[in-house]
Order: sequence, then structure tokens, then C-alpha cells
Amino acid sequence: MPTIDMSSVGANNAMLGPIIALVLWTLVMWVWMYVTRIPAMQAANIDMDKANQQTPAELAGSLPANVRWKADNYNHLMEQPTIFYAAALVAAMAGLDSGLTLWCAWAFVGLRVVHSLIQATVNIIMVRFAVFALSTIALAILAIKTAIEVL
Repeated sequence: MPTIDMSSVGANNAMLGPIIALVLWTLVMWVWMYVTRIPAMQAANIDMDKANQQTPAELAGSLPANVRWKADNYNHLMEQPTIFYAAALVAAMAGLDSGLTLWCAWAFVGLRVVHSLIQATVNIIMVRFAVFALSTIALAILAIKTAIEVL
């Protein structure tokens, strides 16, 4: 069983850049979600005591679609990117921080930002899906290349 040299993970490991970039983008989406959600809830005169008794789906139904899109995207950033974090961290620990591996990591992050912007603004599903599919291909290449190197 190969061992992972932890000394390769440090300030000079380029793979850490896309990882923290996606973390920061997720926090941007969190702020955007609440900056739009709270005023929308106030404008809809949502009774918070009643809202506390509703399911998230029931409460979401009280908000305009363009407000829900931000929350939907924030939730999406908690889904597939978890696989990215795992694969990218393994790549970083294995010292795979250049070439195709790094390119795929940045491609995944960039495409997820584009995906977020599409979903949070116009939400054209087929365009969003195409970007999602491209990001998945980048993630798959990253994961497969990392697996080949460490297994």
C-alpha cells in the first residue's frame, strides 16, 4: 500500500488554491442567499412563528423563484463539491499539484462558479446542465488521475 508523504502538503502546494477558492465561493453564495432571502421574506410578510412550523419546501414556496435559486445553488455547493474536496485533498497530499491534475481542479472550480452564476441569475436549466456536465468531466479526470497515482 503506497504511503502519502504529508511533507508535500504545504504553502507551496498549488492544489490548495482551487480548494480554498471553492470554499470562498461557497461563502459568497451563502452571503448572496441571505442578502436576497431576508428582504424577500420581509416583503412577503412571512410570519416567522408560522414559518418555524413549516417544512423548508413549504417556506420556499412563499418566496419568488429568483430568490430560491440562490438557496438551491448553495445546497448544490454542498453536494458534488464534497467529492472534489476529497479528491483534491488526496491529490495535494500525494504531491499531485501540477499539470493535468491542477488544471482539472481549477476547471472544476471555475465551472462551478459559472454554474452558480447561471443558477442564481437566469437559471436556464439546459445551459446550467451543460456547465455541470463539463465540471463533472473535470472532476472525473481529477479523481481518476489521482486514483491511478495513489493506488
